[in-house]
Amino acid sequence: MSPKLHLHAIIFWCVTGILGSYAQECGRPHIVESRIVGGTDATEGEWPWQVDIQTQQSGHICGGSIITESWVLSAAHCFPDPSDVRSYIIYVGRYQLNGLNKYMSTYRVSQVVIASGYNEPQKGNDLALVKLSSSVTWSQYVRPICLPASGTLFPSGMQCHVTGWGNIRDDVPLPGVGTLQKVQVPIISQSSCQEMYQTNPTEQVDILYDMICAGYQKGGMDSCQGDSGGPLVCQMENGTWVQAGVVSFGLGCAHQNQPGVYARLTTFSSFIKNTVPEIKLYGRANWNWCGRAAMLVSCLSSLLILLQR
Repeated sequence: MSPKLHLHAIIFWCVTGILGSYAQECGRPHIVESRIVGGTDATEGEWPWQVDIQTQQSGHICGGSIITESWVLSAAHCFPDPSDVRSYIIYVGRYQLNGLNKYMSTYRVSQVVIASGYNEPQKGNDLALVKLSSSVTWSQYVRPICLPASGTLFPSGMQCHVTGWGNIRDDVPLPGVGTLQKVQVPIISQSSCQEMYQTNPTEQVDILYDMICAGYQKGGMDSCQGDSGGPLVCQMENGTWVQAGVVSFGLGCAHQNQPGVYARLTTFSSFIKNTVPEIKLYGRANWNWCGRAAMLVSCLSSLLILLQR
């Protein structure tokens, strides 16, 4: 190969390699914007990890999030019979339930792995890993969310977002074309959440160690039926979005002293890593930028060597 052609090949490898790495970088939507109850319409591409889970019999049943090119994260209660996956359809790149979705693609499910010990949402372990029958294609509208390592902190008061196509009030479905909804909710400490739920005279709810709460004591903004399995995501100091929880349950939607309860992902790190060994969990070190920086250094070194010949 001539030096000129060799130079062109290295430049091509650098550009395509770095862009390819960028396309798969978790927690970094291409579109940046700064029913869910009390929510607003999302912008197309704003939450590129969001997926719509449907069955052939019932249509939309749950949400979920893309975590690798072959795996989706959702709630265990969305899959009452995890051994029978024939009727499930996963839609990625979806924006509207009943409208035109030019960036959408569909996938079948090959396997569902439920967290050990799951029985019902209020007893914890409400987590499912869903393996797709084929790999997704990354784009500006289809990207993975970062998952947290066990030591990642989501302190009380931290502002996060929950997204989905669920009801906008108790028993009131999302109207019209069904645009993906988003709502900002603060993290609530486990003790405060437990105190709120203890004010309910009709049903006792225990907030377990593998649960995390988000919402408002006064209500008004919350996830609802149909949002189950969807992501609760928080933006870290470096701008990366990391998923803190999976929509699990609540008593009604957006009621006073009944904030949304989510599966706490930091308690499922081993389960996730054992099921999806290739995944990299988000910790203090920003491994995304490190990998791309290493690739850039390698590219520049090759170019310098060639130019010195």
